[in-house]
Amino acid sequence: MNPDRDTSTVLAARGDARARSGTAAEFMPYLPAATSPFAPDDVDPGDLTWAETVAPGGYTSRVLARGTRLRLTDVTGDACANVLLLSALGPWERLNVADTQKIPWQAYLGEGHPLLSGDGRVLATIVADSSGHHDAFCGTTSDAWNVRRYGDAAPQGPSPSGRGLLTLAASKHGLGPRDLAPSVSFFQGVRVEPDGGFRWLGSAGPGRSVDLLAEMPLVVLLANTAHPLDPRPGFTVGPLRVHAWRSAPTGPGDARFTATPELHRAYLNTLDHLEAR
Repeated sequence: MNPDRDTSTVLAARGDARARSGTAAEFMPYLPAATSPFAPDDVDPGDLTWAETVAPGGYTSRVLARGTRLRLTDVTGDACANVLLLSALGPWERLNVADTQKIPWQAYLGEGHPLLSGDGRVLATIVADSSGHHDAFCGTTSDAWNVRRYGDAAPQGPSPSGRGLLTLAASKHGLGPRDLAPSVSFFQGVRVEPDGGFRWLGSAGPGRSVDLLAEMPLVVLLANTAHPLDPRPGFTVGPLRVHAWRSAPTGPGDARFTATPELHRAYLNTLDHLEAR
């Protein structure tokens, strides 16, 4: 017990709690979002709708409106943002990693890449990327994997699994393990070798970011955990910054709308689905 804090009675505990009002933690959401001390230089803080620093081994989630731009920033070069997207209109429509690789004829994520659902619609588009070190092959870690690697996988422990944290994030939206499809991860890259094996690239360095543009109303689930192929012996992960702000979805006037026949069809499918509603 801290001798400088009196919590011996209800009134004393209330006074102690109120005295700590306004203090800031290293890892926290910033409310309102405009008060973020790390607001991007190219964004009016008044436009921010989500601002948060996610702890190493932490998780978060949010419902985002169509047209929201979401920026993830790797502060130290050790973040690994495991992301799963679901339609807020019906979470049975969710990220399909196989189609996300297949439809654009490109397995490696980068600027201009659509994140597709299994219904052929674009959930989000990667519209900016200063990292280029991402992974759409391996998914995230499981409890069994982390217990074998680090000796522990508890969500509140020193080495939580990505799957466990995404399960907690999903529960905030009335979703369960059966709603969790394979995720993609940002900031820790993977490449396929000629023999079909995976090569871990690691990070592109601190301060890199990736921007996602919500093409549909989304439920975003995010876990910041060590990549499953990270060869370092310890559970190594750094803080992740999250900022989102009002923008506009991809439309017929944007070059990427008709960049390829496959992308054009996917964006048309998305608009048709939304306009019918």
